Amino acid sequence: MPVVAYEIDGRIARITLDRPQVMNAINDEMPVELAKAVARADADPGVHVMILSGNGPAFCAGYDLTFYAEGNGAGEVTQPMPWDPIKDYGFMWRNTQAFMSLWRAMKPVICKVHGFAVAGGSDIALCADLTIMAEDAQIGYMPARVWGCPTTAMWVYRLGPERAKRMLFTGDKITGREAAEMGLVLKAAPADQLDGAVEELAARMATVPINQLAMQKLVINQAIEQTGLMQTQRLATIFDGITRHSPEGINFKTRAEEVGWKQAVSERDEGTWDWTANEELPKRNR
Repeated sequence: MPVVAYEIDGRIARITLDRPQVMNAINDEMPVELAKAVARADADPGVHVMILSGNGPAFCAGYDLTFYAEGNGAGEVTQPMPWDPIKDYGFMWRNTQAFMSLWRAMKPVICKVHGFAVAGGSDIALCADLTIMAEDAQIGYMPARVWGCPTTAMWVYRLGPERAKRMLFTGDKITGREAAEMGLVLKAAPADQLDGAVEELAARMATVPINQLAMQKLVINQAIEQTGLMQTQRLATIFDGITRHSPEGINFKTRAEEVGWKQAVSERDEGTWDWTANEELPKRNR
């Protein structure tokens, strides 16, 4: 069953993450289907602009941890020891490059975020050329607290070093309004006006010839790529695997097996657990 929907609406290609029952959580198929949809739109001479969105209550809630924890999929997000770093890297690098299809496409991509764009979902949203969020939507990379490193590294390229550190040293989620004020996304709109804001921008861009759009995108992206974007992403992808197989990462996985993902994630995000000692933090240290 397809997990990414695709349709053409005049000069606009609409690409929709379509696993609404799990808030469009990422499984093995989603990155592959996303890249195929982007390539399809890029090859269509009638398409000028792509709009990427999510079906259901959220844009994307990140990787489907239950799916992978139960041994499904090809990735083995946490492998039995001894860990094979190249197997891990191969899986995550393929996904990173699938997300980067949004960046590499000649035609511009607008990402529309409602609900959540968190963890791996934020990686997808931040690879788009322009991201517009609902004011009450939330974005963040909570696995930065333990068990993850954002493989696309787009936080620093969108925010600069200090604000990227603020987000990744805490793993906090912020609202669309805060994200726009910080410069992480283009703008935020009231939830009931989000569709209109995205459609207005897409319609305006769709009146520009494809070659003009492509040249402007290539020039701007080249300026970023000259700083070493791919090398940074390779390091981030390697570190992502290490975080999941560090002593703290293994303790997080063990804790999740003991009390369930929901409670372990809550302890991680609220800062109530010491992953080094694998025990509850005293209240004075929280």
